[in-house]
Amino acid sequence: MAILGAINPMLTVGLDGDNAWRLDDYVKRGGYSALKKIIAEKTPTDQIIKEVKKSVLRGRGGAGFPTGLKWSFMPKYFPGDKYVICNSDEGEPGTFKDRDILRYNPHSVIEGMAIAAYAIGAARGYNYIHGEIWEIYKRFEEALDEARAAGLIGKNILGSGFDFELFAHHGYGAYICGEESALLDSIEGKKGQPRFKPPFPANYGLYGKPTTVNNTETFSAVPFILNHGADAYLEAGKPNNGGTKLFSVSGHVNRPGNYEIPLGTPFATLLEMAGGVRGGRKLKACIPGGSSAPVLPAQTIMDCTMDFDSISKAGSMLGSGAVIVMDETTCMVRALERLSYFYYEESCGQCTPCREGTSWLYKVVHRIEHGQGRADDLDLLRSVTTNIMGRTICALGDAASMPVQSFVKHFQDEFAYHIEHKKCLVPPEIQRAGSGFFKATV
Repeated sequence: MAILGAINPMLTVGLDGDNAWRLDDYVKRGGYSALKKIIAEKTPTDQIIKEVKKSVLRGRGGAGFPTGLKWSFMPKYFPGDKYVICNSDEGEPGTFKDRDILRYNPHSVIEGMAIAAYAIGAARGYNYIHGEIWEIYKRFEEALDEARAAGLIGKNILGSGFDFELFAHHGYGAYICGEESALLDSIEGKKGQPRFKPPFPANYGLYGKPTTVNNTETFSAVPFILNHGADAYLEAGKPNNGGTKLFSVSGHVNRPGNYEIPLGTPFATLLEMAGGVRGGRKLKACIPGGSSAPVLPAQTIMDCTMDFDSISKAGSMLGSGAVIVMDETTCMVRALERLSYFYYEESCGQCTPCREGTSWLYKVVHRIEHGQGRADDLDLLRSVTTNIMGRTICALGDAASMPVQSFVKHFQDEFAYHIEHKKCLVPPEIQRAGSGFFKATV
């Protein structure tokens, strides 16, 4: 995998098999200098939050919510326990950036969480790590042991009187636990299901206490901001889209992997970094932000820059930054069938529209793909998605519906051909030549 860190070397460094992830190497690169500085100078917490706000660091887990603003929601004078949580439950299909941060640079996450804890007044934190990356979980535990032994987490950090204890918590691979309130229930030992909001975690979070939840990549960017200043981070990106971003590029490209680029970089540049479309074939479509983001046809995505605002204007979402590239050999009906099956299987079942609706979506797309489509199926798909969206506790119902809506919208002729002719518009020999969408996707 290609991992670029030229712009922000604090974020992604190291090669698989070396020891660049360990504490000594992290410190040599300037690691923990931001934490040491704010502790030594007794930096006011409001000043830290103000600096993070100014950087326009937006959440890297999917929603893109301003991080500094989120930190400011934490009740400043709450007398009891407060928590800071890292969401490393990376279950979005196509996304594999966070596990590489934890593999190659875990101390950046630890330092970022410690700074966040200092800023919001939390004395305890948890990193909730996806259940299917056990080796990376063990590496993060080793990094915690190193930091604890060096006095960088725990009681009376660096003799300052600041206490922050951090633990790793191992999930079990449920996609729904990527939703922050379901994640909190899972840590509490309950079945991972989303909570009604309000109240929001900042007021009633883990164990009923005020809690701030951010993504792995978000925390890992914090030390750079405090070391080099909000202006330097913002200038690395574009207005309203501060800094660099890791993009997980998979699908029909020559060099799938993680690429760190400034927000605002043209999609064409990112595609070129990934070696271009495999086999010299034509680009057909791209999902720019993980499987739940609406698909964009080639002509649309090629005009986009990779940032929250540009992708949103084009009709999709930057999301987690998982870029799934599909070339001309891809059957869009088959691709949607696979995505719909995922959301059908991963629905927690708490909300009727999602529990029943995801089943309907998969069954209808499945029969279209297998030559049993009906004339009114496309209208039925639109109707089902409309009746799911906005009617569930969490966003999984929307996440299941948006791919269906966008695939049918942009590739309606292909779906109609399946229904009318009972076969795929893309000939089988063409699909075989491209090895299929699924085998090429990381």
